Amino acid sequence: MRVVLSGGGTGGHIYPALALQKQIKEKYPDAEFLYIGIARGLEAKIVPEAGLRFETITIQGLKRSFSWDNMKLFSMMHKAIKDSKRLIREFNPDVVIGTGGYVCAPVLYAASRLHIPTVIHEQNSVAGITNKFLSRFVNKIGIAFERVKKDFGKNQYKVVMTGNPRAQEVAKVNTQADLEAFGLQNGKRTVLIFGGSGGAQKINQTLEQLIPKFVTRDYQVLIASGARYYEEFKNAFSDFNEWKNVQVVDYIANMPELFNTIDLVVCRSGATTLTELTALGTPSILIPSPNVTENHQEYNARSLTDHQAAEMIVEDDLTSERLLETIDRLMADDTLRQEMSVQSKKLGYPNAGDLLIDVIESVLKS
Repeated sequence: MRVVLSGGGTGGHIYPALALQKQIKEKYPDAEFLYIGIARGLEAKIVPEAGLRFETITIQGLKRSFSWDNMKLFSMMHKAIKDSKRLIREFNPDVVIGTGGYVCAPVLYAASRLHIPTVIHEQNSVAGITNKFLSRFVNKIGIAFERVKKDFGKNQYKVVMTGNPRAQEVAKVNTQADLEAFGLQNGKRTVLIFGGSGGAQKINQTLEQLIPKFVTRDYQVLIASGARYYEEFKNAFSDFNEWKNVQVVDYIANMPELFNTIDLVVCRSGATTLTELTALGTPSILIPSPNVTENHQEYNARSLTDHQAAEMIVEDDLTSERLLETIDRLMADDTLRQEMSVQSKKLGYPNAGDLLIDVIESVLKS
């Protein structure tokens, strides 16, 4: 099997593609892959490091308000489609798969014009503008949230619920993190708090007020601040290096291993994070980012809170008092956290990669 993958802009588009690639390779050991992205995207770093052949085209996103950049986009799109066709013809794939981000638009459109089977995957509960555009041209659409199906209008008949392929990768995690590596105790009840890979200013500002109270609690707290905010934490406290049950780090590389270790997570509600939480059944307090398209993180979060699998605090309601009360209440109630864990795991798709491969195989046969 020869497969072209495309997706970029954020890790939420890239990591599902890479997870799917690994799962295809497990089933089809002779499979070959080409990943098409953009040179200035995050994929330009992550994909080559994963060992995949990587080629680039030049394209930009559509601005939602009037901009002269949108006028340039038409000529840029024309060239990007032409370049995509050239790369696709040279590679001669059996299928082309897009996992989101504007780079997918010319790649998947070009593949459809070349009559090559195409599949897109939407990770969020609100469809992105690129996937909405592509829905009329592709053969099948995989989704991770039932709510998003309606966003594809008359193309809903192409939609298949698959979950996020990242879930199958994470569901296999059976090791636990060494909390001593973070300066904490193994075996002690632990809360993990982070605001995404880059951190979140509002969450961090709230945590700065809470740290003096956290240090008196009978549970321990690990905070990932994001690299750009780490020095602010260090400079805000004269006793930064003296806390016994609170530790602040700039970044954590292997979140699933930590999710499999700690008792409660406080975080944003990006699609990949929720995929990982539900794959492992980790209880969570979700603080959706308000700075996303069509407020999709709140809808993502509601897919868990509606099933008592998580609690949510919208950012407008986020205060140190509200957050501390919620954390204290959940950490004091082992039964409630266990119930949340059970409900969370029910929402996961531990076989998501297999389900998406089934969709791919169906378009190859049609």
